[in-house]
Amino acid sequence: MLDFQLYITEGFRHISDLGAYDHILFLTALCAIYQFSEWKKVLILVTAFTIGHSVTLALATLKIVFFPTEVIEFLIPVTIIITCLFNFFSKTDSGNMQNQSMSYRYVTTAIFGLIHGLGFSNFLRSMLGKEESIVTPLLAFNIGLEIGQLLIVLVILLLSGIMTNFLRVKQREWTLVLSGTVLGISITLVQKTWIF
Repeated sequence: MLDFQLYITEGFRHISDLGAYDHILFLTALCAIYQFSEWKKVLILVTAFTIGHSVTLALATLKIVFFPTEVIEFLIPVTIIITCLFNFFSKTDSGNMQNQSMSYRYVTTAIFGLIHGLGFSNFLRSMLGKEESIVTPLLAFNIGLEIGQLLIVLVILLLSGIMTNFLRVKQREWTLVLSGTVLGISITLVQKTWIF
């Protein structure tokens, strides 16, 4: 039971680590166009991301698939940049994403989740060492990731609510500021991890 709690804690720490903030940036970009009242859409998006990263986290940890770490470290900020660009050009209808755009967003979020899962797996594999069974650590680590992910999303939505409802910043302006900030940081990450 202690090992299970340890892996939950490590999963939570990994996604919420401010020193390794790329996953936080992705979640911020993902949620930047939404208000708290749209939590159902956000929940579906986060679920798509979870499905994606759970699949590759399991496959990579079980050594069924393998990608070089430097490629994954480069691709993660690329997913953030693309998400920010999508935010800049997405059309809204009374503050809500149109259905066609939402379907596209769900699919791309799941695909981006596959890439992020490979990043999570590098960390988990380094923790596992000579563990005989990795099923329990994998499950616990994933639970920790999800708890951290949901808390990050909650903070982002609360911050957006404060900005748009109390400080009266227009949703479109807030989206542009938040996405622009995340985009700038992500471009720096791409430069640091450039593999070409």
